[in-house]
Parts: sequence; C-alpha cells; structure tokens
Amino acid sequence: MKKVLFVFGTRPEAIKMAPLIASFSNDSNFDVKVAVTAQHRQMLDQVIGFFDIKVDYDLNIMKHNQTLHQLTADLIARITTDILLTDTFDYVFVQGDTTTVLAASLAAFYQKIEVVHIEAGLRSHDMHSPFPEEMNRVLTSKLASYHFCPTPVSKENLNNENITKNVYVVGNTVIDALLMGLEKIKNADESKFLNEFKAIDFSKKIVLVTCHRRENFGKPFEEICAALLEIANAHRETVEIVYPVHLNPNIKEIAHQKLIATNIHLITPLDYPELIWMMDKSYLILTDSGGIQEEAPSLRKPVLVLREVTERREGVDAGTAILVGSDKTKIVSEAVKLLDNQSYYSSISTSSNPYGDGTTCEQIKGILSL
Repeated sequence: MKKVLFVFGTRPEAIKMAPLIASFSNDSNFDVKVAVTAQHRQMLDQVIGFFDIKVDYDLNIMKHNQTLHQLTADLIARITTDILLTDTFDYVFVQGDTTTVLAASLAAFYQKIEVVHIEAGLRSHDMHSPFPEEMNRVLTSKLASYHFCPTPVSKENLNNENITKNVYVVGNTVIDALLMGLEKIKNADESKFLNEFKAIDFSKKIVLVTCHRRENFGKPFEEICAALLEIANAHRETVEIVYPVHLNPNIKEIAHQKLIATNIHLITPLDYPELIWMMDKSYLILTDSGGIQEEAPSLRKPVLVLREVTERREGVDAGTAILVGSDKTKIVSEAVKLLDNQSYYSSISTSSNPYGDGTTCEQIKGILSL
C-alpha cells in the first residue's frame, strides 16, 4: 500500500484536489492523508465541507498582514515539523502554483519524498505576471518527480525546460470537480438558489464577473470598473452584471465606490456550489481566475480574460476565451459583440473545452498504480 499526502491551502487548490482525493480514498491500494495550510481560511472550509473532505492536518498558517517571506518560511517549517517528521509518505501531492505548493514541494524534496505536481507545466513566461505564481510553478517543476499536465502545450513547456521524465498529459482535475459538483447540486431545489439571489433578474443576460488578482490592483482595476459601468449602462434593459466581490480591500473598496448602477449587483464571495450554479446561469463571464477559464467552456460560456497574459493559452487558441486585460476599450468592445451578435457568441460558446473530459483523476491514479 502506498501512503500519499495531499497538501493545499486555497479554495482553487481544494476544488481541484477534491475529486482526486475521492478517487484515491476509494482505492484500497492507497492510504490517503490530507493537510491544509489554510491560506484562505473561510473560502477553503466551504469547499472542504461541500466535498466532504476529511482533513488530517490543519496548519491554519495565515497571520494578519503576513508577507510572502514570512508565509513561505512558516509553511516550510510547519509542513516539515508538524507532518513530514511525524509520519512517512511515498508521495506528496501539490496542485497548481500557490505559495503552499512551492513550500510543500521544497519540504518534501528535503525529506526525499517524491512530489506529484497536478496541473504542471503552465507558463506565462513572465516571472512577474502572475506574481508570485509563475515563479512558484517554475521552481516546483524542478522539484517534482511526476508532472501531470492539463494539455499538450503544458507538456511542451516542460520539455523546453528539459523536464521530460514522468510527464503526462491527462487533462485538468477542475473538470472532474465541476462535473462532481454539478452532480451534487442537481437535486437541490432551484427555488433555493433563486430566492438567495432574488434581487437578480435571471430573465436577462447574466454577466458574471470575478476579479481579484494582485496584478489588477490599482489603475488596472479602476479601468475594469469603468468598462463594467459602460457595459451596464449601455444594456440597462437586457443585462444584469453579477460581481461576487473579493474581500481584499484593494478590490472591495474600489468596487463599491465605482460600480454603482441598478443592473450591477455587488454580492459577497460565493461558495463553490453557488458559484458553479451562477456560472451555469450566466450568459458571459469576465474573469481573471485561472480555474474559471478552464471550467466555463464545459458549460458553453464564453470568457473574457481580465489579464494581460495568461498561462492558459489553450483556451484562447481554442476560441473559448478572449484575452482583454484591463483595457477598457477592449473589454467593452468584446463584451458588446458577445451580447449583441448571436453568431459571434455561438462561435465561441460551442468551441470544445481543451482542458479535459472529466477522466483526469482516474488517469492519474492509473499511472501511479503501475
């Protein structure tokens, strides 16, 4: 029996790890332990509850105004002393590009435990965007023993860095999680969600917005807000903009100051089941989230990517996403085309999802069972 440890700290990691944890936990060939660092405490706990994840180690690492330097050092020390020195593991699983990923990979490497990197090989080729995620994933690729890539482009990125051993293209677990999540809520009373969001007119076209990344703080976010306001005012009778506003004051304060219109709804951050339900109800999504770029095509929803560069070029190349950055003119132009031109909308919404078909977890387990 192989003993495996899953380590994650944020909501996106938890979502993408959830179906993988379930798959391995249901196999008697694996002894599964789960550790959370709790970079995002509240949002993380919501996902853990929704997917019924049993947590064995909870480091609860975050402190008020903690710097990246402090966070990284604390993570390496705590993962090592509280977990890796108290038990033995064959594999440590990490997902994506957070500070938890880098710290857990380095801690495992120091203990000579094989690191399994899920969603490996993503690259923006700009070490400062996204920051510090690009650096996290590049360094993690040097530390990992197994690299599970979502797409052929990701594998090619690794090959270009002379990483060729144990590199597999398996799709992205986020699609497994989306299908698993939709299955869990499909029997939920539709009126429950509609009552929860009764201020929103779902007979109109719903434009869902998520924006929270560090590189959009300041002037870029002000430009994005100006674009949203122009879209809302130009489509007052036909469009409802729904924006679950991130709690970070760099986002929250400006959003509530700038985004004032009768058809703009600033709501609190959504739990995962609420989010995937809202995505399913949406007509168009504007986001700087990596996960949503991957999920939306499975729901046939076009995406405008509110980032200057994206490590998820496959969606752009496949036609499921359009890179608009924080350029007000570009955001408004593309949004209006999608809202007003049905043939243009259909050409994007019907493009196939390049990120997988929901079998990623079983592929990964099969490879590690050999």
